[in-house]
Amino acid sequence: MGISVYIFTGLLEGGKTTFIKEVLSDPNFTENEKTLIVQLEEGIEEFDEDFLKKCNSSLVAFEDNDQVTIPALKKAVNEHKPDRIMVELNGMWDLAGFVDECMPADWELYQVVAAINGATFELYSANLGQRMFEHITNADLIVFNRCTQKDKDYLHSRNIRAMNPRATIFLDDVDGNSEDYRDNMVMPFDLDADEIDISDEDFGLWYIDASSEPDKYDGKIVKFKAHVLVTDQLPKGWIVPGRHGMVCCADDIAFLGFACYAGDKFGKIENKAWYNIKAKIHIEELAQYKGAGPVLTLMQLEKANPPKEEIVYFN
Repeated sequence: MGISVYIFTGLLEGGKTTFIKEVLSDPNFTENEKTLIVQLEEGIEEFDEDFLKKCNSSLVAFEDNDQVTIPALKKAVNEHKPDRIMVELNGMWDLAGFVDECMPADWELYQVVAAINGATFELYSANLGQRMFEHITNADLIVFNRCTQKDKDYLHSRNIRAMNPRATIFLDDVDGNSEDYRDNMVMPFDLDADEIDISDEDFGLWYIDASSEPDKYDGKIVKFKAHVLVTDQLPKGWIVPGRHGMVCCADDIAFLGFACYAGDKFGKIENKAWYNIKAKIHIEELAQYKGAGPVLTLMQLEKANPPKEEIVYFN
């Protein structure tokens, strides 16, 4: 069995070291396990000897990228014999490159955590947009720290969930209080209606909400306008209604849709045509979803004109 590895990402002064220390100080996380901290970026905050001893942890720091090799990391594990590993990744490094080229085979990636300074997020997004986008999209857990109310409002306006629907996102304020990003997200459609009517402008919000919290849509009937894909790559009787959406920039436009069973009672459905859809949702595990997600059963279908704006925007 391999060693569980937690990778902490984020740009310099994003709070990675502080967050690692908070996690290790939590008695619910640390009992008798020994932790090896692999530090690939040194910030203002440091791991002092007293802290390491108290949390049963060891530190191995690398100052040069060239020093970070599979043999060097194996040597660190042999010397310290940890039960788990926390990697503080350099914010400018490529996560996939580190995992593929530097991690020993017996290191098992358990979780990717992005620590981001809420006060500097807008500035860094403007100047290092793609790198910041990668930190967000690759993470399982995202923590925006040092947020003022203005920062929180800005983060909600950007709809961060659109960049990574599967991640858990928390906003921590300057006093250390934490809130779930979803708590202040108000959906512009009625979830309690007999038929949930999704307007053209709200398709993106609905898609993100249904992707990240599918259970609350189980058994619901939805109506929306969609660009329908019908290809030989799908099983017979299946279609994918959806929309093209731009999450961060023009290079990130992707088709956003859910699997939908149409059967054979609707006649020939034209590929890439626009339709008004009425469907019932149930939750099912599909390989495409990498877990459980919304699966539609088509109830009504009629040809439609394209929406005024064919591309979905999230901010």
